[in-house]
Amino acid sequence: MPEQQFLSSSPEETEAIGARLARVLSPGDVVAFSGDLGAGKTAFVRGLARGLEISGRVTSPTFTIVNEYEGGRLPLFHFDLYRLGSADELFDIGWEDYLARGGVCAVEWSERMEELLEPDAIQVDIRRGMENGQRIITVKGVSL
Repeated sequence: MPEQQFLSSSPEETEAIGARLARVLSPGDVVAFSGDLGAGKTAFVRGLARGLEISGRVTSPTFTIVNEYEGGRLPLFHFDLYRLGSADELFDIGWEDYLARGGVCAVEWSERMEELLEPDAIQVDIRRGMENGQRIITVKGVSL
């Protein structure tokens, strides 16, 4: 599985890396995020949306569990699994339906439901770097 590491010094740079990933995504792809709280996962998803040519504001789905964005090259379904207690809850909100809709599923806190993710899911890990505002972004499963 290919692995690449990127260094970001700002939310804008994190978004640019997300936009770069979006250009190689296909219908049905799952992007599984892991990383520190507040590390920039939603900023990365904003970049995915921009790279998929989706206009409009992208926000964290912390309280809604999933936000849907359409109107671009592919639909984007942005999940936040932080508040889910079990795999059953994910199925209750229609996980399998989202997978079948031919869009991209961006899944924050994917490690909470790792057993449900496809083995070929693209993995994005975002961690704080040594300097203030710096992020280390590791992308596995696809070459950018």
